This record gives sequence, C-alpha cells and structure tokens, in this order.
Amino acid sequence: MKNFKLTVFSALTALAMALTTTCIHAAGFQHAFAADPDGKPLEIGIWYPSQTTPQPTSKGPTTMSVAVNGPVEGRALPLVVISHGTGGSFLGHCDTAIALADAGYIVAAVTHRGDNYADQSRSVFIMDRPKQMSRVIDYMLSGWGGREAIDAARIGMFGFSAGGFTTLVSIGGLADFSKVGPTCREHPEDFACELIAKAGQAGIEPPDASPAQDHRIKAAVVAAPALGFTFSPDGLKNVEIPVQLWRAQDDIILPHPRYAEAVRLALPKAPDYHVVQKAGHFDFLAPCSAALANVAPAICKSNAGFDRRAFHQTFNSAVVDFFDQNLKHN
Repeated sequence: MKNFKLTVFSALTALAMALTTTCIHAAGFQHAFAADPDGKPLEIGIWYPSQTTPQPTSKGPTTMSVAVNGPVEGRALPLVVISHGTGGSFLGHCDTAIALADAGYIVAAVTHRGDNYADQSRSVFIMDRPKQMSRVIDYMLSGWGGREAIDAARIGMFGFSAGGFTTLVSIGGLADFSKVGPTCREHPEDFACELIAKAGQAGIEPPDASPAQDHRIKAAVVAAPALGFTFSPDGLKNVEIPVQLWRAQDDIILPHPRYAEAVRLALPKAPDYHVVQKAGHFDFLAPCSAALANVAPAICKSNAGFDRRAFHQTFNSAVVDFFDQNLKHN
C-alpha cells in the first residue's frame, strides 16, 4: 500500500499534464486570475450559465464543451467556489462545475498556490488554502467582469480531500493540529502522514492568529475530507450552515473512520451524509479519459464493479440538488 500511495504523488503531477477528460455539458467559461495580497495571483476557472453555443475547447490538456467568454445569462445567480485536493488544479472537478453552471450557478474553481500539480512546495501549509478561497470570493464579487450577475447573499463551497479540509475551515472549523503527530505515529501509512514525511516536516504547520472562517459561505459540500480527525470532538461546533458530506466506502487514502466519519460525528447538525459503495478516494474526481488512465492509473483506476461515469451523474445531481435546497430556496 505504501508504494501505491507514493505513486499517487507522481500521478497527481500527471493529472493536469495529461488530463483529456471531456466534460460534455454546455456552459460559459472564462480563465482568470484573482489578486491575492499574500502572494502571486491565483489561477481560477469560471463556469456560468450562457446561451452562447458551446464548442469543444481545450484548456491545457483538458477538453470541455463550453462557450469561452460567452455572456453570462441570468441575474442574482448563486456562486459556488471549489477547492481541489493536494496536487490538483482548477480542472479536477470540471464536470461538477459544468453541472452546476447548467443548473444556474456561477462556479469559480481555484488552483491553490503552492499545492497544485506543478508546485507542491507548500502542501503541508494547509492553512494557506482558506485564505486563498476568500480571495477568490473577493475577486468574483468585486473584480470579475460578470460580478453584477452574482447574488452575494447566496454563496456555497465545494471541497474535495485537502479541499474538503479547506471548506470545513472556511465555514468555521477549528482544527487541532496537535493531533497530527500522535495520529501519524500510529498510522504512518496515512496519506497526510506520508506527505508530511516526504516534506521533511514534523507535522502540519500551525495556523497564524488571523481568523479563517468566511461568513459569506452559506452552504457547503465536502467530499472525502483530509485531516478530519483534527476536528473532533468539538472543532466543528461553530459550523452553523448546511453541509453535505461524502465518503468513499473503500477509501484507502483517507481510511475510515479517521476522516469523513470523524467530521460527521463532530458536526453539530447532522449533515446530508452519503457513503458511496465500492468507491475509492479518487472517484470524486472527474471521470478519466483513456489517455489520462494510461499515464496516471493510480488516480483513474476504480474498484471492480464501480462505474465512475455513472456515479458522477448521481453525484453531480445530488450536489446540485443540495445547493438548490440551501442556496436557491432559502
């Protein structure tokens, strides 16, 4: 298992270099950069409703059916921001982003600075991430050309893996990083523990004194959250918004019960909880093309009998329904 997890590091790097997933739905799309006072601008992808005819479009190695720079259709639209997992990019959940855009949402997904496919130099500095998400929201509300179409009172967040941790902190979670050392001594094979060891760190860097919660976020979807055990027993007591929580039954990257289950138990209000039978950790990523599966099998291979494409139809529908109930109907 250790060799498999170490292989994931190189597979994550291959993700954005070789991804040729085709997102088949239609949406407007823009590639932009959000200013961040803490460092270089943050690369983001923006999907949104548009009546412009979509065309097959390549963004780097990813092909999507989108209307590049098409005008935004609609007013007072809810916004959903997306935080990817360790070593990912803004493209990792493109199918979910497009499903949301088709349903009337504006979606902004970031490539986290210092924790992406090309640069993992700050992957253990996980508290960088919530601040970056706030900068993305700032940009979407004050800097993006289509900002007048956004309803600033209806903002949601989606996060996967390290992005799930990011989401929990962004909605009021307070992580206890003193738990990382003991957990890693007991479970050194856990992905986070191997990441820390690879970085030559004794543990996750502690946060600074500035608050990380962004009160503008009104609903959140969390899939396979990293470092879930750092929130128990009461680290999520300040989370007051609705949460949809997902766990892959056969997640060997973030194994049960230290991650998603720990989050479920720590949330003060029961989440909309889903356990995906036979799924692995990376099944929450957009379905892989044949080309990506060839170069990055570690993040593309699903368990026997599990159909990632079929799952994503159900997954994306459930995510849209959750945000509809908590952002559109409140």
